[in-house]
Amino acid sequence: MPNIPDYYAAHSPKSVVPNTAISRVAARLLPIMAAFSSLTDRLSNAFKHLKSKGKLSEADIDGTIREIRRALLDADVALDVVRSFTGKVRERALGTEVSDALNPAQQVVKIVNEELTDVLGQGVDRPLNFAKNPPTIIMLAGLQGAGKTTLAGKLGYWLKDSGHTPLLVAADLQRPNAVTQLQVVGERAGVPVYAPEKGVQSDGGEAVAAPGQTSGDPVKVARDSIELAKQKLYDTVIIDTAGRLGVDEELMKQARDIRDAVRPNEILFVIDAMIGQDAVKTAKAFDEGVDFTGVVLSKLDGDARGGAALSVASVTGKPILFASNGEGLKDFEVFHPDRMASRILDMGDIMTLIEQAQKQFDEEEARKAAEKISEGSFGLDDFLDQLQQVRKLGSMKSLLGMIPGMAQHRKELEQFDEREIDRTEAIIRSMTPAEREHPEIINAHRRERIAKGSGTTMADVNRLMKQFEDTRKMMKAVAGGNMKMPNMPGRRR
Repeated sequence: MPNIPDYYAAHSPKSVVPNTAISRVAARLLPIMAAFSSLTDRLSNAFKHLKSKGKLSEADIDGTIREIRRALLDADVALDVVRSFTGKVRERALGTEVSDALNPAQQVVKIVNEELTDVLGQGVDRPLNFAKNPPTIIMLAGLQGAGKTTLAGKLGYWLKDSGHTPLLVAADLQRPNAVTQLQVVGERAGVPVYAPEKGVQSDGGEAVAAPGQTSGDPVKVARDSIELAKQKLYDTVIIDTAGRLGVDEELMKQARDIRDAVRPNEILFVIDAMIGQDAVKTAKAFDEGVDFTGVVLSKLDGDARGGAALSVASVTGKPILFASNGEGLKDFEVFHPDRMASRILDMGDIMTLIEQAQKQFDEEEARKAAEKISEGSFGLDDFLDQLQQVRKLGSMKSLLGMIPGMAQHRKELEQFDEREIDRTEAIIRSMTPAEREHPEIINAHRRERIAKGSGTTMADVNRLMKQFEDTRKMMKAVAGGNMKMPNMPGRRR
């Protein structure tokens, strides 16, 4: 594991990725960060008093451990997991790796990061198990309301985007209108749905909550879908199964029957991140009932406090493979334990940002921009193009939220006014073509005219011109190989 920078330094990456596509990634990741925001704040406070300590006493460490314990319990982490986690952290913190360290406080943060990573993933960070001979069969299991049907569409979309040919299977014939919902989700994702049975239909009212109501044979539907996939050359089959409001034997029997009929390569347990302490009990029941192979955390965009993620992986020993954080098809990501641990400790997730930026990077546009920068012809029209890209790909607030050390500036981030881009666009569009191409000609008289034409003030125009000049200088520095980040809020110099 690489050395972890000082938590308190609000550090920034050593280089700049000149690609506004990273803002789109940040927008997708921010809801997940929000789920852990309370835990992040509490852990940050737990480490605060260590900052100025040259050497840590046993009392210092015990005080930190108490704060960590409270933070984890408040985040709905299971008590047994909290005890085990804090016990390991305390044992290591009192050992030689801290006492002999040049920066003991930093070393404690490093220990907490490593132990968090272990709890989140049990040392496992793996992709899906694909079959050697297609189709790969993925079965979804979980309680009713956990988000299995929506997850099926997201997973299908993700697989399709990765070059696979998935097929969604409507084997939930119990929940009213579940089949219809999957068909709608499949259509949105552009993924075909196998739904030979309509399942329970309802127009609303009492029938929606009718317990034990069923229609058709879900086991036959699941079995037949595999034959169809082989015939039509679908390489992945995603089977959506029925859930219940609570764990019962009938639910588990149906899940086992489907499992035994299709012999899936993966059984993904979908769990609502908002269920808190019940996560452990539910996870244990499904693990004993169907022996799932991986976990998917859903609804991380809600009021979740993040405890389910820490509890389920630790108690079951099964890896968390995916995280779902919204209603959109793209609100879905591969779960990396080490990166999630870094987010919880406010160390950012630069690796994910860079990976996604590279994936979406337009090399031709980058080349043209680089040429203009090197020639010194980067004008306000180009600046406006950059702003419009930011608007399309995500918000500045989201981007800033992904920078390490920014949790301490959460209040400022929330107050960030996204309408600033609207004002900037209005100002630039009030300029003449010559002014946009040659900003140096914009004198006081022209600035007054531009302010009136855009409905802004002279101060707004002056601010924009300074921002543009700073941006141009930074981009020129990046193009020239001097890729140091400018000072970030809270960065220690």
